[in-house]
Amino acid sequence: MKIAIAPLAVLAMATLFAHQPARASEALAQKYACAGCHQANARLVGPSWKEIAAKYKGGSKATEQLAVSIKAGGGGKWGAVPMPPQPQVSDADLTALAQWVLSQK
Repeated sequence: MKIAIAPLAVLAMATLFAHQPARASEALAQKYACAGCHQANARLVGPSWKEIAAKYKGGSKATEQLAVSIKAGGGGKWGAVPMPPQPQVSDADLTALAQWVLSQK
């Protein structure tokens, strides 16, 4: 009987935590004050997350490119206001943030 229950328990746990990365990445966006310049649906100082996701959509290296842009900052991609570099963001957090932004629809 335990053998039949164990796969169900694993499935239930996987379902329960399936949305954790999205919540965790949204929390990272708050932690690093990304929302001070970016919003989900509207331009603020920088482009919306949905605009960013649309621009990078389908790129095979989109996550890596976006992570580099977050860390290094830059200008000219979205207008005159440059994005300041974010060297304090760890590589793991950069990847999580980039994946989360790219998932915005």
